[in-house]
Amino acid sequence: MTIDNVKFDERGLVPAVVQDAHTRGVLMLAYMNAESLKRTLETGETWFWSRSRAQLWHKGETSGNTQRVADVLLDCDGDALVVRVEPAGPACHTGQTSCFHDVIQAAGGSQRVAEDLGEVLSALYALIEERKRERPQGSYTTYLFDQGLDKILKKVGEESSETIIAAKNEDRGALTKESCDLLYHLMVLLAERGVTLSDMRDELVRRRGEQR
Repeated sequence: MTIDNVKFDERGLVPAVVQDAHTRGVLMLAYMNAESLKRTLETGETWFWSRSRAQLWHKGETSGNTQRVADVLLDCDGDALVVRVEPAGPACHTGQTSCFHDVIQAAGGSQRVAEDLGEVLSALYALIEERKRERPQGSYTTYLFDQGLDKILKKVGEESSETIIAAKNEDRGALTKESCDLLYHLMVLLAERGVTLSDMRDELVRRRGEQR
């Protein structure tokens, strides 16, 4: 495929559906013009055209949530793109993994469905990384990063012990809460040491492939 194969509309734009290359989940819908598509192909990261600001924008330029391009697909009519990416963080400015998280109507007529655990964890990790970068005052996460690795490790140890105690006491509610506390502090530790959720996912997938 070349840019010459793309049929841009009368405004010089083509819709681009951005999809997670691993999960195949739809992350966002944006628009590209010839220049942003060219930059996307050249740099290996997504660039779009902002219709509201009438300018090019590089996804993740300010947030750090860049999208590394795996491949770009053109539909049979030549007037729409699918861009499969490996995201470095959530696609949505709200912190959600995908911009498509508001349910109008689910199967069976339900108006609301629970968020996927993976989406919740991704949003939490993105928030933790944001706190690490920006260090807003009054944030407990900022406090942990300011205190450093030893403090974070101490909290992981404490939360591990409290999770074990809750499990031994057969208190399901307490176990749920303590486990969430442990997950949060573990994610702070991962962010502190530069380990991403993608790293964790890849290792789990590798281990699953080794199972007999």
